[in-house]
Amino acid sequence: MPDKPRFVPPIVIPPLPVRDARPREFNFLPADFERVRKLIYQRAGISLSPIKQDMVYSRLARRLRATGCRSFTEYLDALEKKGSDEWERFVNALTTNLTSFFREAHHFPIFAEHLRKLGTQRPIRVWCSAASTGEEAYSLAITVAETFGANFSHVSIIASDLDTNVLETARKGVYAADRVDKLSAERLRRFFQRGTGAQEGFYTVRPELKAIISFQRINLLDASYLVRGPLDVIFCRNVMIYFDKPTQYKILARFASLMQPDGLLFAGHSESFMHAADLFRSLGKTVYALDKAR
Repeated sequence: MPDKPRFVPPIVIPPLPVRDARPREFNFLPADFERVRKLIYQRAGISLSPIKQDMVYSRLARRLRATGCRSFTEYLDALEKKGSDEWERFVNALTTNLTSFFREAHHFPIFAEHLRKLGTQRPIRVWCSAASTGEEAYSLAITVAETFGANFSHVSIIASDLDTNVLETARKGVYAADRVDKLSAERLRRFFQRGTGAQEGFYTVRPELKAIISFQRINLLDASYLVRGPLDVIFCRNVMIYFDKPTQYKILARFASLMQPDGLLFAGHSESFMHAADLFRSLGKTVYALDKAR
């Protein structure tokens, strides 16, 4: 007798997640999103992906509430007609600021070795071009102090960002315990003052580190930078991913014009500047030097 067919249980395909269908507080049309994309590109060079629509709504909805606008169309109309200070708040709202002390740690020994090569016989100038809330700039300053010991006043660090809100945090140099918990006990003792009383649970960067850093707002798309060359090092990490290739090339060309012949450019782990090979050559580990043919 033929074998009875075995029972095969039906394949159950889980349903796709259903997007929250609740009505939004503000009307947000596809045309509004396209206007936002155009305006942030013109103002800051940021190329927003089409998948960022929910993020844009969430962040700009706060600005609508603050300004009393009843729709995105009304807000964007007012922004274009009489933006003034609101332009800054618009850009701040759409700027992502993710950072930590000694993020992408493999770069800092390379930076320290370059400092040692440069020595102490002349001023050394460093630009941290996406300083955010300050952790990267202070990580650079800590590396400077660890490299040169007590006398590191010949090094200066310009720390800039597009977002004025995060720059204010950076200038203060005060961080909650969970922001410094990955630093060694030795670094905390040497480079931070532990808060007491009302400041318990917070750590403040020591004045000697703050003394070599100047914080300022710089838009990488500005016609001119407040930074003057020649620069020995530029840190521009995890910023270029927000720009399209033509904008990246334009910024990289300006970086190249500001750098010492033996200067180094540090990029983020997911960034590649192969399209600017006439400007920079890769040294590996997302570190770049000026192209020798320049």
